[in-house]
Amino acid sequence: MKKTAGSVTKRTIYYYGKVTLKHWPYFLLDVITSTGFAFFLAFGNPWIIARIVDRIGEGYVPADQVLSVFGVDILLLILCNVLGQICSKLQDYSLWKLQILAYYDLSTLCFDTLSNQSMTFHNNRFGGSLVSQTGKFTDAYNQLLNSLTYSVIPTVAAVCFIIAILLPVVPLYVLILAIFLLVYVFVVYRIFKRLQKLNAKTAGAQNRLSGEISDSITNILAVKTSGREQYERDLFEKINKEVYETDSKRMRGSLFSGAVASSMIVAIMAILTFFLVGGNAWFGITPGTLVMMFSYTNNLTMRFNMLTSIMQTINRAFGDAHDMTVILDEPRLVDDKEDAAELVVSKGEISFENLSFWYTDAQAPTTVFKDFNLTIPAGQRIGLVGKSGSGKTTLTRLLLRLVDIQEGRILVDGQEISDVTQTSLRRQIAYVPQEPLLFHRTIAENIAYGRPDATFEEIKQAAIDANAMEFIEQLPDGFETITGERGVKLSGGQRQRIAIARAILTGAPILVLDEATSALDSESEQLIQSALQNLMKDRTAIVIAHRLSTVASLDRIVVLKNGEITEDGVHRELIEKNGEYADLWSRQTRRP
Repeated sequence: MKKTAGSVTKRTIYYYGKVTLKHWPYFLLDVITSTGFAFFLAFGNPWIIARIVDRIGEGYVPADQVLSVFGVDILLLILCNVLGQICSKLQDYSLWKLQILAYYDLSTLCFDTLSNQSMTFHNNRFGGSLVSQTGKFTDAYNQLLNSLTYSVIPTVAAVCFIIAILLPVVPLYVLILAIFLLVYVFVVYRIFKRLQKLNAKTAGAQNRLSGEISDSITNILAVKTSGREQYERDLFEKINKEVYETDSKRMRGSLFSGAVASSMIVAIMAILTFFLVGGNAWFGITPGTLVMMFSYTNNLTMRFNMLTSIMQTINRAFGDAHDMTVILDEPRLVDDKEDAAELVVSKGEISFENLSFWYTDAQAPTTVFKDFNLTIPAGQRIGLVGKSGSGKTTLTRLLLRLVDIQEGRILVDGQEISDVTQTSLRRQIAYVPQEPLLFHRTIAENIAYGRPDATFEEIKQAAIDANAMEFIEQLPDGFETITGERGVKLSGGQRQRIAIARAILTGAPILVLDEATSALDSESEQLIQSALQNLMKDRTAIVIAHRLSTVASLDRIVVLKNGEITEDGVHRELIEKNGEYADLWSRQTRRP
């Protein structure tokens, strides 16, 4: 069930409150100093000035008696300002420190949540949008804390100070003022609730816009080579117009709120004026008290005049945090059990038992496997072949627990993979995908990614075994060459060899090659085949390949069709069987 903006806001407050309570001493200092700053400078000073005015009103003070009569007031005024400035600096310190600590914790929370989500989760979202949502979530906390520190706390404190100081002196005025303020707060809150949905919609549109920009720029080569610049421009314009329209609605709502607030403030100042001109005559209010009434009420109305803007900032912050809050509340599709153990692989036997799996993120469930069974003995090199959509890659993704099965179980050395931690499972499996995944880092860092403690000699040997030294030595910076985002500075074959070198260096007992030689030319493929043979020695290996020459020499070949095993045997047996494998082999080798 889709959450309302209000319920998401409550969850946002929960996450922000949790991280704030973690660093409560700084938050407490922030509250105390914000209150003290408001009291000493906005209320202490006028109170002292009122004392001076009343004393002057009592009669002439000779020049030689000024210091003796007003000495205490002078010291109080100086002390009040000193304390106010001390509170100001401590306020800045506590706020800044809390924001730094909270930014660290919230960024970590978002990163851990995103990195531990399933591949299904990431496949359905723009990477650029997730980055944007993370930044907005952390920035929204800072906006809320700024508003709380510099506006909300001082405003609440101002109301309390006015009541405490003026109620014993002018109770009628305080009662009238309180009624107007309650009406004002009620009106602003109602408008705040109305704007809440608009803020969430605007933030969502902005995140989609960031995702569209990221998607288009990331695939800029495809855009240009297809001549689709205008098409991408039209997609951008559509989402950008949505941002414009929702932001305009939010602006109109905020302006209306401001107009209501201004009307209420004019009414309050009108009442104050009547008390100022007739307070002394009608109620016997002293001149000093009138000065306090004006100073306090003017200070309060100035703060309330800013309240609409503050509410807008707060609303926008909650809107910015909306999408990431939903993600933080989203359950992990693939999660470890609380008592998950570490996977220990001594042999490397893999068993798929009565496995059933279907994709649930489409409009209708798409069944891939139904009561599927396959056992791969330890150390066996097995090839998975079949037409696209037969389930080859899905099977390896299930083994890696990138997605979870619905029925059945998968065992590694007799240990059910759903009972062990995902990290320990994946550390025992060296995986080389069809499209090599490289970071914007050095070649050495990319090779050593699965084993960061490897020595340079070990990294170099892995590169040699993967036939990568040929091009690495030709690069200006050798192993220190930055590969570019997603390895864009390297060719497809070069990226694939770096990925293979990474798998070699990992030394995991189980190896999964998903079209690992598909991006290589014929010469490179032949050179790497020998390296892969050495890599697969004494390891359980699953090799997915459309090029049947890649799997022809393996211990066993399994042919999949529509999620079922149609043939199982060695190359020679399957050729003699003259079935689907033989047909595929004939097409690729062009033999009758």
